[in-house]
Amino acid sequence: MEMKAICLGMKSPVKIFHQHGGQLRMSEALAAGISRYMLYSMRDKGVIEQVSRGIYRLADLPPISNPDLVTVALRFSNAVICLTSALAYHGLTTQIPHEVSVAVSRNSRLPSLDFPPVRAHKFAEAVFNAGVEAHQIDGVSVRIYSPEKTLADGFKFRNKLGMDVVLEALKLYKSRKKFNFNAVLKYAKICRVEKVMKPYLEAML
Repeated sequence: MEMKAICLGMKSPVKIFHQHGGQLRMSEALAAGISRYMLYSMRDKGVIEQVSRGIYRLADLPPISNPDLVTVALRFSNAVICLTSALAYHGLTTQIPHEVSVAVSRNSRLPSLDFPPVRAHKFAEAVFNAGVEAHQIDGVSVRIYSPEKTLADGFKFRNKLGMDVVLEALKLYKSRKKFNFNAVLKYAKICRVEKVMKPYLEAML
């Protein structure tokens, strides 16, 4: 403990937070030499705020632009934002998600959070690993499926999402004038929905 105190004397807790982008998990803070007592004291004084259980950020940072996605990414780093949440991120739906949809590999435990609410889906390994992009949101790397992979996932889960949501997404994607037929078809094959998707895709060419 004495050694930690000496280290903290050389490097302030606030500086440690800044060196980590202003945000730390409890485990990261402890490893960097910030004690639990110091962490709670900083929180009680309003220097830091608790984003979610075990995650803290400097209170004077700009507001998080997408707090739900950031929180889920920090808590479940291996999960991938998918379906309606991915559609919303990419601007491919007029739906407002009331929960964060994430994909996990088939052998993983299903993540659960009190807030924001999370709906997890287990994907087969090949489907889970396909089309993953890393997007920086407020300094946090958030794994999100690409627009093309998300469209294929939408068709795979069309009975849950509703065909109207899926077709709206396809229409919005086409309106961008960046219609990558081959990329969408590639993910349709991986998701095994090629026969279902192909007529809709060909109608839009």
